Amino acid sequence: MMGKICLVTGATNGLGKVTVRALAEAGATVIGVGRSAQAIDATQAEIGDVAGALEFLQADLSSQAQIRDLVEQFNRRYDRLDVLINNAGALFSSYRETVDGIEMTFALNHLGYFLLTNLLLYTLLASAPARIVNVSSNAHNGRGIDFDDLGHRRSYDGWTAYGASKLANLLFTYELARRVEGTGVTVNALHPGVVSTNFFKSAGLGMRGTLTPEEGADTQIWLAQSDEVEGVSGKYFVRRREARTSDASYDQAAARRLWEVSARMTGLASE
Repeated sequence: MMGKICLVTGATNGLGKVTVRALAEAGATVIGVGRSAQAIDATQAEIGDVAGALEFLQADLSSQAQIRDLVEQFNRRYDRLDVLINNAGALFSSYRETVDGIEMTFALNHLGYFLLTNLLLYTLLASAPARIVNVSSNAHNGRGIDFDDLGHRRSYDGWTAYGASKLANLLFTYELARRVEGTGVTVNALHPGVVSTNFFKSAGLGMRGTLTPEEGADTQIWLAQSDEVEGVSGKYFVRRREARTSDASYDQAAARRLWEVSARMTGLASE
């Protein structure tokens, strides 16, 4: 990974923290994104010196303005991007909205991926071969996208909203892979497993994962750097193995519709 530039969201805890450490130790220049300055400082102190370089940028990825500011900061410092890992995400037990007035789960888990990736896409294309890695989940199974109620306002359930957002990650991954086919940019998604991090505690849930953060982060680190997946795109991986996702995730009409709706909701449709 020497000479590679990687950007990783959700980088101050759990899978993200393991990922930035591993990539930086492999010699990459890694830019981690964290929401809290305090968490960023603690993570930098914990990781310490690495073979490559590790720095952090602060942004709340539920805020579209902060995502745009993040991209501006990145572009001022770097003129290329080899790997983008969309890792930040959360489950919310009760309904809440972002500063943009959008339901938090959909905004953070899907629109955050969508807007950040699209704003960085020109840089990724110019840096090809480049990789985009989206952290999804097997929680997408059995879920659908209700285009008439994307924020689940009528009847909110945290797990339902979370599963739908993870389905949205897959629809986005597969649609983006089709759009960038032949450019040298690859786009893949993964299920990290049920990992023992602060994920469930932050959601107010008493359950714990069965995997360590290192085990959970293994597949996304592998997708970011392994020669085994060079040129592979539009796929979903579980424990480094390609896996099939739900039938709903392969609905190309739904994927195009989600793209169009997401572009309108993030203002990209008018840019």
